[in-house]
Amino acid sequence: MSEASVTIDRRMLEALVCPITQAPLSYDVQRQELVSKAANLAYPIRGGIPIMLESEARSLE
Repeated sequence: MSEASVTIDRRMLEALVCPITQAPLSYDVQRQELVSKAANLAYPIRGGIPIMLESEARSLE
């Protein structure tokens, strides 16, 4: 199963917030990331599991 074929549960996405700012996240299907515009970070999703660690996040700046 490829990364792109993993589907994310919409209810899980609605429940998740940025661990730094507590702001809502948006789902980038193309990059398989959860994006926090408030923190300017993108958290990766690996194998359908969001990695909500600041040390694993990609900076958007």
